[in-house]
Amino acid sequence: MPTAHPIITLDNVSRFYQAGSVRVTALSGIDMQLIQGDFVTIMGPSGGGKTTLLNLMGGLDRPDEGDIHINGHHVSEMNDRQLTELRRKEIGFVFQFFNLLPTLTVWENVELPLLLSGAPGRARKSIETLLDYVGLLSRRDSFPAEMSGGEMQRVAIARALVHQPSIVLADEPTGNLDSENGHKILDILKKASDDFATTVVVVTHNPTAAEYGNRHFRIQDGRLQTVNGDADG
Repeated sequence: MPTAHPIITLDNVSRFYQAGSVRVTALSGIDMQLIQGDFVTIMGPSGGGKTTLLNLMGGLDRPDEGDIHINGHHVSEMNDRQLTELRRKEIGFVFQFFNLLPTLTVWENVELPLLLSGAPGRARKSIETLLDYVGLLSRRDSFPAEMSGGEMQRVAIARALVHQPSIVLADEPTGNLDSENGHKILDILKKASDDFATTVVVVTHNPTAAEYGNRHFRIQDGRLQTVNGDADG
């Protein structure tokens, strides 16, 4: 495994929203440093700031105050095109509702990030390896409607990993699954973090899911609390 180094750093990060004439604080003074290979879980109530924090970590949003670095890139100094390129190269996303394209096969859904990044030449080996890794190589020609929720989420994980990102961000990845399939998904994400030295961040409402993290945080009213692991690394 390569020597661990900081992958995501948040320095006194705050994010505000305007609700009519009222300024709402979504995040306040967040300090966090995640290193290569961390498996991080973040819990908190609805409206507590979890999704906002994940969007900032993924370069989907920018802070109103403070600084964010993603694998050495200073988010505030990047334009939209550069952030799009950063996401394509460095970040994989896993969502609660899978977000697979229904008209594409399993293979084609996993292949899509490689095509978008202009790297189809290495697609076949990467896709075969990852579909085997998540136990779905035999379903390569199936469509999402022919699969269970747990299988679709495994496809989504393969898609998130296919371009070898340094970061995988998972937003309630077990929220639409039963407990057995939820455990399978978390096992795969944890194994991927260990095997590929990928930094995995899981936002969850589930206390059992939160225990999978080697670092565990809670966010409430826009403030981050350390449950297990130092917030500043």
